[in-house]
Amino acid sequence: MLFDFTSGSTPLLIDIPHAGEMLPVDIERRLAPRSRKLIDTDWHVHRLVEFAPSLGAAVMRARLSRYAIDLNRGADDEPLYAGPTTGLVPTEDFDGTPLYRTDRPADQEIAARVKQYWRPYHDRLGAELEAIRKRHGFAILLDAHSIRSRVPRLFDGELPDLNLGTFDGRSCARSLQEGAVKLLQGQDEFSHVVNGRFKGGYITRHYGQPEQGIHALQLEIAQSCYMDESNPECYDEAQAAPLKAWLQTLIEYLVEWRPR
Repeated sequence: MLFDFTSGSTPLLIDIPHAGEMLPVDIERRLAPRSRKLIDTDWHVHRLVEFAPSLGAAVMRARLSRYAIDLNRGADDEPLYAGPTTGLVPTEDFDGTPLYRTDRPADQEIAARVKQYWRPYHDRLGAELEAIRKRHGFAILLDAHSIRSRVPRLFDGELPDLNLGTFDGRSCARSLQEGAVKLLQGQDEFSHVVNGRFKGGYITRHYGQPEQGIHALQLEIAQSCYMDESNPECYDEAQAAPLKAWLQTLIEYLVEWRPR
């Protein structure tokens, strides 16, 4: 199964494209030992929002690792940010270390992965957003991510805890962004930035078409604010509790928001 989907009763769909840990055997056997640890996974993001269906939000979570294919990149693999990054089918991790010990993917294999993994995910995501838009008159997409708080190759220093991206205001209505920013400013537990290093990846930029009634926001979370980055597979509910409480406030706002 490539993804899990839980339907909702509100205009909100939460997408989690990078928390998957599954790797096809033919890919895993070619990876270097370090790569098999999947260190660039968005660890436990799905657990941070596990309450969301009870609030009426739909949730879509990829099960496939981003090392197989990055669902937050376009099928054309056009760069989204200036400077070092990873591609549609990554061959290096965030630190620049090669993922493969042998047989790096060639063009034919990349095309096959797009057809087998990328296309079905986006076909379903697009269809669900369109169904929500037709049902409610509009749809909201929250694209949820996390990353290590320090990745020198990708950004300087330590990342703020909460990084809200709206493609510089282009992917959602202004009032929706303003409400989310107000929630960030109304708490003092977590540092935050809006449209900083992470303005929104392919999913936010592609699906966020407010003039067509689909509003998208990306939230990139620094993993240090909810987990032990030195032991990423271990999830500590107590450590994550403050963040989950704020995320509940955000999701409650999103399911209640209406276009002006």
